[in-house]
Amino acid sequence: MTIPNPHIGDVVSDAIDWVTDHLGGLLDGISAVLTFLIDMVTDALLYPPPLVTVALFTLLALLVRSWKFALVALVGLLLVVSMELWEPAMETLGLVLVAAFVALVIAIPVGILAARNDTVSAVVRPVLDFMQTMPAFVYLVPVVLFFGIGVVAGVCATIIFALPPGVRLTELGIRQVDRETVEAGEAFGGTSGQILRGIQLPLGLPTIMAGVNQVIMLSLSMAVVAGLVGAGGLGQEVVKSISQINVALGFEAGLAVVILAIYLDRLTGAIGQPTGRSLVEVVRSRRAVAGPAAV
Repeated sequence: MTIPNPHIGDVVSDAIDWVTDHLGGLLDGISAVLTFLIDMVTDALLYPPPLVTVALFTLLALLVRSWKFALVALVGLLLVVSMELWEPAMETLGLVLVAAFVALVIAIPVGILAARNDTVSAVVRPVLDFMQTMPAFVYLVPVVLFFGIGVVAGVCATIIFALPPGVRLTELGIRQVDRETVEAGEAFGGTSGQILRGIQLPLGLPTIMAGVNQVIMLSLSMAVVAGLVGAGGLGQEVVKSISQINVALGFEAGLAVVILAIYLDRLTGAIGQPTGRSLVEVVRSRRAVAGPAAV
């Protein structure tokens, strides 16, 4: 018995051709916006002298985490400068920041919606499974057809690749909030928006920030792969080292990627502790006062 071939690949190819033929204006608009954002961020990173930028990054590490991390960041970034890879490193950082920002702008609202609506969650979950299990190189094919060779194609592939953990961990962070605390907020007259901003987001922030961390890390890994489609930065240096069989260049470019990854990972890992008197603290204090009275 012969099982008929549904030719799924041909259907996808036809869909991509249709988008290219009928939505060219939309694709051009997306390309223009992403190009503007990438150029703006990259120019801002490269405008000061490298040592000034290193000092600013070190100060940020000191303020956000500790002097030990600041010292490690200083040594690592100075090593990138000494290897003459500062410009491609900042190009990669600019690409990662733009891709992660766009991915989070999409992922966090979708994650919140999925956490508050089971139907949305049931629809989104298999889509995220598909996106996470698809090999990273497959994303390079359609984006090149849509946007051509260049940095925009690399950014779009990076956004798609890095988006799923942001949605999953945002949904998980909201769903893990204690139901009794949410009900207490509702009892005190909190609206749905107030409960989200004052209770669910502050309590779910550590998990959400873990999602932000994963989005940034996946963006960095995909940004290197995107060097295959002309995205520039350290990815281009890695591709060049492969084509030239240049072990020294490949190792140095890989080391620069590792330094960026460690810096971004530790920096985002230190962010996410809620501060200030939020609605959740008000609810807890009122419950603590009402407890003895009720007894």
